[in-house]
Amino acid sequence: MRIPILVLTLILALVFLATAVPKLTGQAAMRERMDHLGVSPGLTRLLGVLEIAAIAGLLLGLLWPPLGIAAAIGLALQMVGAVVYHARAKDPVGVSAVPAVFAVIAVVLAYLHLQG
Repeated sequence: MRIPILVLTLILALVFLATAVPKLTGQAAMRERMDHLGVSPGLTRLLGVLEIAAIAGLLLGLLWPPLGIAAAIGLALQMVGAVVYHARAKDPVGVSAVPAVFAVIAVVLAYLHLQG
């Protein structure tokens, strides 16, 4: 069970690092995407901070699974929120599917931690 946990942890950590940095640095493309969704610059930065915290929780969760479970659940909830924002912005289903897939991956990771 350890290899799937390690793989999913690394996938989530890398993906969310790639989304957190542009949010925290205020990159123009990210600002445009978040403006489209109706997300303020302050909330965008907060989401970036939460993603960095989740990355730390996921990685430390390899040593202490309860932390990994909490981080995975937090990411899943954040991704559910992203799906809602995309739906409100009337984005195509394919765009909303991306955060939905990552929410499912995070839930699977939490489940695997619970089974391990």
